[in-house]
Amino acid sequence: MRIKELSYDDRPREKMLSKGPAALSNAELLAILIRTGDSQRNAVELSREIMSALDGSVSALASVSLESLCGIPGIGVGKALSISAAIELGRRFCADGGPPDKTPVTSPETVYRIMMPHLKGLDHEECWVLYLNRANYVIGKEALSTGGISSTTIDTKVLVRKALEKKASSLIIIHNHPSGSPRPGADDIRVTRTIRRAVEPFDISLMDHIIFADDRYFSFSDEKMTIVRK
Repeated sequence: MRIKELSYDDRPREKMLSKGPAALSNAELLAILIRTGDSQRNAVELSREIMSALDGSVSALASVSLESLCGIPGIGVGKALSISAAIELGRRFCADGGPPDKTPVTSPETVYRIMMPHLKGLDHEECWVLYLNRANYVIGKEALSTGGISSTTIDTKVLVRKALEKKASSLIIIHNHPSGSPRPGADDIRVTRTIRRAVEPFDISLMDHIIFADDRYFSFSDEKMTIVRK
């Protein structure tokens, strides 16, 4: 059935115009993004099938790579790009929503909230750093590497130089585990130890290393990982 053959209230665009975006289901919002279906399904039916396969989860949709989206029957490159662009805009909106420089870092939970827009739903590993002043306010935030803490090298000399340029008193390292388990591995412990040793001679402390796994996290500081001090 073509979308024009649906009742007025069942057409996503008309429904959004009359009731606003909040009235639409995830599948209906997705249907607006992809605009058309294929020879067998209209945009709404196709979107419902996709969301059903993902248990209706927007987070699961955000985790699907561009390549995988392109491989879904009825999607293709153009529609996959529209979906990916919308997801990225959502991430950037969340990242802009709470200015971290106005929030002192008082716990790993604060860091988790700051970094969620950047790391939630990623299908690859990224490593980030927060630079803090003496009052524990964030004075800088940037990605250090992409691809995994075990497969990429963090240049500690560059990290120290940037920390000194920003007059940072402490650092927090954050990286994600797409596998869903936040428990640290041998490489995580090794990198933590290396960074701590690199910054200490400059009177800069490594306050924490937090491993992000979407709905939970692991904090070296909270867990008192004294192994990194060896």
